[in-house]
This record gives sequence, structure tokens and C-alpha cells, in this order.
Amino acid sequence: MPKSSSLAFGAKTYYRPMEAAIRWCGLLRFEQRILQTLGRRAMPEANEFPRWPLLRLYADRIFDALTHGELAGGRDGIVMDGQRPALDDPQLTVRHVDLKAWMAHYYPGERPGFLFDDIERAVHPVVSVDTLNILLADREATKVQLAELSQVREALRAAHEALAKVQAARGDASDTSREPGLRSETTYLNIIGGLLTLLLGKSPSGTAYSSFHSMDAVVSALLAHHEGRPGLSERTLWSKLAQARRHLEASR
Repeated sequence: MPKSSSLAFGAKTYYRPMEAAIRWCGLLRFEQRILQTLGRRAMPEANEFPRWPLLRLYADRIFDALTHGELAGGRDGIVMDGQRPALDDPQLTVRHVDLKAWMAHYYPGERPGFLFDDIERAVHPVVSVDTLNILLADREATKVQLAELSQVREALRAAHEALAKVQAARGDASDTSREPGLRSETTYLNIIGGLLTLLLGKSPSGTAYSSFHSMDAVVSALLAHHEGRPGLSERTLWSKLAQARRHLEASR
């Protein structure tokens, strides 16, 4: 985030109290008019500038801080230890750095542009610069961690897709291996058809080879002995047995 120049808001090395109050109110473009109106007076009257009611309030705060020693005062930017200029001294000044520190301590919600840059004005008053630096460092560390996790996620996704393809290939191969080929199916149908012919057939002398006299009896017996087994439903048995008989007769 680029810092805006505080010079645009009238920053200087030191200020006379009214100059600081004018900048605090954001009235820099009216500075000459206000100072000319005041003349040699240090403070405006209560209702002297009705358009700018905060001007007197902010000036009063600065003079109050000077009176109680909360803000160091000097003459023409020079602060002398143990010497406190009179409040009506026309050369009374406050240093930029002292004014900024005083305002940050006593009025943390106030961040005028001539004292604070964009970052300082955007940060919550209770957040110090050190805290901000820690937060920024944590943010950068989180971004790095997020990038690493994204790479891990991408690697896992690629591995998952590869495993899915392998599994699909194995499934296709397994399905293919379970399905009999044409030659095998012909063999199975011939065997089933031959056994069915024997079960329902008779010897040359007319003696039945078994006690089954119809396909219905064969299907009923199979269901009675193997009920519930895969592929041995009544419908499947009728279909496969009939197919086996037709196949055997067609191959003769």
C-alpha cells in the first residue's frame, strides 16, 4: 500500500498552536484567511468561526496540553528543558513529532493527514505498528502455507485420477475374464443340452433314463435343491435350458 505524502496536508517540522489546529480540522486552504482574522490573538472567540466549530475545540485541546505539560512547547521549533514559553507568546510552537505522539496517546481515534500516513490512518487505533508487522508476517506465512496445500491437493487429485483409471482398467479386464467367449458358451450349451436330453430321454428299449418326464420337473427340482443361488432363478433356468436344447438340436 503506497504511503501518501503528509506534505499535501501541510506537514512541517513544527507548528504554532493555531496552525496545528487548522490542519487538524482539515482547513489548510483557509489558513491565511483564519490567521489574518485572528491577527495577534492566540485563540478564536467562541462563535468567531461558526462554519468550523471544531477549530476552537482543537485549538483549546492543544493549549490545554501545553498548560498541563502533556505537550512540550518551544519557541520557533526549539524546545528548551526547564523553560516553558508563555501561551500568548507569538513564537510559541510545538514540534511535529511531539504533536503526533501526544495525539496518538490522548486522542487515538484522531488521525489527521498532516501527522499520519495512509497506513497509520487505516489501522485501528489500538493496533500498533509492531502488531501490524506481526499480522502482515502471519498473512504472508499463511499465503505460503496455502500455496503448499494447493500443491498437495493437486498432487492428491492427480494420484486419485490415476488410481481410478487403473481400477477401471482392472474392472474391465475382470468383466472380460468373467464373460465366456463364443467357443466356451457353445461348449457349455452343448453339455447342458446333452444332459437335459438324457434326463428327459429313454433307452432304445423304451426305459426312461431318469424320473424326470418334462422340463418343468427339471426346473422344479433345481429350484428345490438350489433355491436362492445366483443364476438359478426360475426365469433364468427356463431361458438357459430352452436355449441349450435349441443349440444342441441346431448343431446336429
